[in-house]
Amino acid sequence: MSTRAYACQSATSPVAPFSLDRRALRPKDVQMDILFCGVCHSDLHQGRNEWHNTIYPCVPGHEIVGRVTQVGPKVTKHKVGDLAAVGCMVDSCRSCPNCAEGLEQYCSNMATFTYNGQDRHGGGLTFGGYSDSIVVDEDFVLRVPAGLDPAGAAPLLCAGITTYSPLRHWKVGPGQKVGVVGLGGLGHMGVKFAHAFGAHVVLFTTSPGKVADGKRLGADEVVISKNADEMKAHAGSFDFILDCVSADHDINAYLSLLKRDGTLTLVGAPENPMPVAAFALLMGRRSFAGSGIGGIAETQEMLDFCAKHQITCDIEMIRMDQVNEAWARLLKQDVKYRFVIDMASLKKG
Repeated sequence: MSTRAYACQSATSPVAPFSLDRRALRPKDVQMDILFCGVCHSDLHQGRNEWHNTIYPCVPGHEIVGRVTQVGPKVTKHKVGDLAAVGCMVDSCRSCPNCAEGLEQYCSNMATFTYNGQDRHGGGLTFGGYSDSIVVDEDFVLRVPAGLDPAGAAPLLCAGITTYSPLRHWKVGPGQKVGVVGLGGLGHMGVKFAHAFGAHVVLFTTSPGKVADGKRLGADEVVISKNADEMKAHAGSFDFILDCVSADHDINAYLSLLKRDGTLTLVGAPENPMPVAAFALLMGRRSFAGSGIGGIAETQEMLDFCAKHQITCDIEMIRMDQVNEAWARLLKQDVKYRFVIDMASLKKG
């Protein structure tokens, strides 16, 4: 099936119109017309080959909401007309211990990612949501609950699950003091979820201009991380800190804020290694951890939780032909807090 898309042809070329062929439906496949696709910082990293593994042409996009237009004969979970979603993965080995536990994101044989991945069955490269349609195995297609705004829901497929999963895993809840570092695409969702889970939420930001927004989103307190006195006032007091920053920063400044047995979990992806002072961990039996997206079952749980609590991402809608401008603005952190592409603009172009 011929599909209109936007792709990077090299690490330095702009994202530009491209045509690709989606596979014919297999028995368990779901075909979707894409309505909205979020713009993730990972799209920029991958498109610019900053992780040194990009295969070109690269069609980014892994925050996809669309309408089901066709299903294979063995599909049981989705039907034509359903509002559905696809996140960061479109397949996994399904047989390793991690997959068996519903942790496909940690597949021992590597999950097949929505773009820049290798199709396990048909071969060839996977192409993502900067396109007008997609075909995905039903086991990796999610249900968008009724009442959830589809445009605001699109970034939940990455930004949402990336922050929801560690908060759930480390059992964040009432009576806990939780920090969120950074108020960007990830951080603003971390604040919303931690607040919805009932924790006392403290936002850390370098920008005094984000104080009011942080409180609007659910933070009980906002700390300007450049202010040494404000940081010192919170020393040794946090049960859990979610670090959502992808730029270089001093991780030890936040490790020192943890209680004994507290955990700091990194979900941002800084390009450079982060020096960690041994005594920042040793003196308090503190833990420094990481977390990557979430499994399919947990992602569905997250979408259902968002529908129940009316949580979506704060978005700025753009046309498909504005994506290069959006990437440039991402580098300047000039978005509150996630770009979403209205894919109708691609069909009209």
